[in-house]
Amino acid sequence: MTDNEPSICVHGLGYVGLPTAAILANSGYPVYGYDADPERRTVLRQKEIQFDEPDLERFVERALDDGLTIVDTAREADFHLICVPTPYDTDLDRTNLTYVEAAGETIADLLRPEDTVVLSSTVPPRTTEGRLRSILEASGLSANEDFLLGYSPETVLPGDTLTELRENDRLVGTVENRPADRIVALYDSFVAGDIRTADATTAEFVKLIQNAYRDTNIAFANEVAKLAHEFGIDSRDSIALANEHPRVEILRPGPGVGGHCIPVDPLFLNHNNDIPMLIETARTVNDGMAGFVVELLSAALDNLYNSRVALLGVAYKGGVGDTRESPTLKITRQLDDAEVTEIRLADPYVDSDALSRPLRSTEDSINGADAGVIVTDHPEYGALDPGMFSELMRGDVIIDTRDMIDENRWEREGFDIYTI
Repeated sequence: MTDNEPSICVHGLGYVGLPTAAILANSGYPVYGYDADPERRTVLRQKEIQFDEPDLERFVERALDDGLTIVDTAREADFHLICVPTPYDTDLDRTNLTYVEAAGETIADLLRPEDTVVLSSTVPPRTTEGRLRSILEASGLSANEDFLLGYSPETVLPGDTLTELRENDRLVGTVENRPADRIVALYDSFVAGDIRTADATTAEFVKLIQNAYRDTNIAFANEVAKLAHEFGIDSRDSIALANEHPRVEILRPGPGVGGHCIPVDPLFLNHNNDIPMLIETARTVNDGMAGFVVELLSAALDNLYNSRVALLGVAYKGGVGDTRESPTLKITRQLDDAEVTEIRLADPYVDSDALSRPLRSTEDSINGADAGVIVTDHPEYGALDPGMFSELMRGDVIIDTRDMIDENRWEREGFDIYTI
């Protein structure tokens, strides 16, 4: 990099914005990092990272020492990257674009001719060329002639965000099909994967259908698991045999899906239109898996009332501490409704301050429990000792929702094993 590298202002310093800002700063760009939350700005200046992400703290510290400046107000810059949250409003059954709109209004006050604005937040199709463009053009500048407006979705996997930001392929779309050279050059400076171009609406749509595809395929596996349970056969053995066919690849069933991309983003296709029936059904199936786990538990214990249940794993996926849309929290709410006497939560990765319930160690959670439920596929749970469980538990019910343990070994210790 040279001293003439373009300046960049990253709007939103969350799961995607912060590592993006750090990568750009560590690549030699002068980067301003702005977040609307003053507390987040304060802790970042103190080099405190609030995300459980491997190597991120060291990487951000390095960026803050050279190139990344946390600012209290957004700054003029050659590039504005919008990485703000886009939650789904279940009451209105539509995407909440408030944060995108606020970022657009902030940028409109700073926008100069020849600047480039790139939206990376997951949004419904036509958001970039529609709502965001109209907000930015209130500045008096035109996206067709004066500034470049584009969309480039992130496709990162929590737990490996830095690697995926650098190595995954990237899609860049622009409004009015304007040449995307400036945006491509920026990403090409740190992205090892291929960079493809399209129009902005296509780029938005591609991000959503990628997530809907995964959600739908997981839902099929979960539906297979429920059908197998009705027939009294092992779903995982059946899926393994089915996958011997050269054109069949059924995924593994589980207790549901979490995070933001899979359980939330497909709903964005329903923004201002009727969602396709298949996608809606997939959402219903996957959201219903928490209830299916509770049904298995109820049948195994005969009665949930006055029972003690240990839920092992609160994060939505193994090896991370992210609890967004966690199946465990959905199971917990349903067990509360069933008046289970005591629900104990354990997770070696999750910070207890992020939960409204206390976290216990695995040993403490199963001590005197009637049932243990493995909900998250943390690698540690593959090495659980059935002998320890036998000594500590009051009951003998184990529900393995993730295919983590050796069923035969645990049955030899006297446990009744139930799987999805």
